[in-house]
Amino acid sequence: MSTCEFSVPTLFGLEGIAGDELRRLGLENVRVENGRVLFSGDAWALAKANVCLRTGERVLLILADFKATTFEELFQGIYKANLEDFIPKDGAFPVKGHCLNSQLMSVPDCQAIVKKAASKRLGEKYGVSWLPETGAKYQLQFSIMNDRVQLYLDTSGPGLHKRGYRAQGNDAPLRETLAAAMVQLTRYRGRDFLWDPFCGSGTIPIEAALIAKNRAPGLNRRFAAEAFAWVDPQIWGDVRTEAKDKEFHGKYQILGSDNDPKCVSLSIANARKAGVADCISFKDGDATKMDLPAQFGILICNPPYGQRMLEQQSAQKLYAALGRHLKYADGWRKYIITSEPEFEHYFGKRADKKRKLYNGMIKCDYYMYTDSGRKK
Repeated sequence: MSTCEFSVPTLFGLEGIAGDELRRLGLENVRVENGRVLFSGDAWALAKANVCLRTGERVLLILADFKATTFEELFQGIYKANLEDFIPKDGAFPVKGHCLNSQLMSVPDCQAIVKKAASKRLGEKYGVSWLPETGAKYQLQFSIMNDRVQLYLDTSGPGLHKRGYRAQGNDAPLRETLAAAMVQLTRYRGRDFLWDPFCGSGTIPIEAALIAKNRAPGLNRRFAAEAFAWVDPQIWGDVRTEAKDKEFHGKYQILGSDNDPKCVSLSIANARKAGVADCISFKDGDATKMDLPAQFGILICNPPYGQRMLEQQSAQKLYAALGRHLKYADGWRKYIITSEPEFEHYFGKRADKKRKLYNGMIKCDYYMYTDSGRKK
């Protein structure tokens, strides 16, 4: 496989973090754009990004990039793409996509045109009038934004946030990619005590443990590209072996607590599935009343939002109680994500920094209280 261009979509606000990750992984020509990060590479880079990236949503191989304002231009642009380099004669190639701010806005019609053009190209290249599509799945995905068409091949399959350790979540699960980014923004490296007092299904503590151990998040799952005919299976083994060799084996102080015993039980089960149960302690506890687990540390949490779990007024009372409880926790750096625009008012203190993030489709702010008062 020669050098190709890849696109990694991210949750809004995580583009820069994902870009930094890709650079640290040694991938080339990394460029950060709104909603995605681009990079260049071969099959090894494809596998490396899928196995090791914490904050990207999936890895898409760019097959075509052109302008189209008519269905004919869309058809011709897809027809000119070298699809036969990636999709074998028996490959199944379903099509999905989206359109935004373009002349072509009917997704079903565009989907049909892309499928028709791809079928014609592959049929002519393989000298057949009918393609069986009985082999491995090669998911095609198109994006039409501002009349610019990009055609992708999805190399990931299920999104990269699906690490494999959370078969089910609680009522308000936090996406694993967002949790990993929240931990990375604290600069946590495994040395500090880390506490999530609203642990829910355990996502933040588990992602923190994976980061502390330097364990690749995709180590124990499969990817769509592992079935691609043009990707040497040995590459996946080499990437996973390299990732395992880079793991750390230390002792870490990570605590997850929740006032719902069912959440605590679920967190314990998920930590076991993730292989980090030995790194994390979980216990029942009310975040607004329980004693601080250490004199110094990092607190990261995703407390209930008024618009999804509690009535807004109840959520505001919770933030006020939490603020009072942590008022003198000077040895702790605190990082709290919420959609409540007046969070600082209820919490009783203005954040040192805040960063706009999205929890799914919910616009949030990540409030960072970074001055812990700890002696240097």
